[in-house]
Amino acid sequence: MMTREDYREILKANTLRELYDVKTDQDKELPQPDVQKTCHESDLLIDLCHVGDFEGFNASFLDTLKGRKSSRKYSDEQISFNELSFMLWSTQGVKKIVSKGYATLRTVPSAGARHPFETYIVAQNVQGLNPGIYRYLPLEHKLVFQGEIPDINEKLDDATFNQKFIAASAVTFVWAAMPYRTEWRYEHAAIKLIAIDAGHICQNLYLAAEAVGAGVCAVASYDQDKMDELIGVDGKDEFTVYLASVGKQPVK
Repeated sequence: MMTREDYREILKANTLRELYDVKTDQDKELPQPDVQKTCHESDLLIDLCHVGDFEGFNASFLDTLKGRKSSRKYSDEQISFNELSFMLWSTQGVKKIVSKGYATLRTVPSAGARHPFETYIVAQNVQGLNPGIYRYLPLEHKLVFQGEIPDINEKLDDATFNQKFIAASAVTFVWAAMPYRTEWRYEHAAIKLIAIDAGHICQNLYLAAEAVGAGVCAVASYDQDKMDELIGVDGKDEFTVYLASVGKQPVK
């Protein structure tokens, strides 16, 4: 197990080789991990609104920055399908596929373009979506339906230590890391880079939500095992790192 001093050394390091005289799996020319989890042929895929349909979101960037804040009170108004599409694209959307399909340039930065996160949503009050768990496919800009969860609000509430505002939101974004994507290139330094990447993603969600009149609250307090089980990840090769509730702002 790594000690506190080990973590501090990693946080201070600028490159892997300042810490470890080892070769990465990239150096060893081992196969690169996939940039996106695969789907099964039987999976239900849902087309999201095309990027060209986002033209209605013309909020001033300055006003968006000024308005950005954490919001824990939401109205009963649904998040529209167009708004959800916009927020998903804003947080992980692919702008360009490079290196013969082995890397992606997205709407958020990532160390070495590794993009270790998969985005799951717990949909509770989204126009056109049945309550349940969905995963975003950034390469196709689609959702894959993971399944309905009986008593989804209660289970989300339980997995987040009864922070009532989360289960009362319209949708909860859950980001699960697949650490090997970053470790393949950066080995032990990946822990630092994955944490930085999580911040990039969540900040983009804050800005995108503000642009459509929605509020966000980032959440780092949750039961690891229960949250991993809720979104259907193994907790080893993929596990929850961060989440954020999203809902329409109450009328003032």
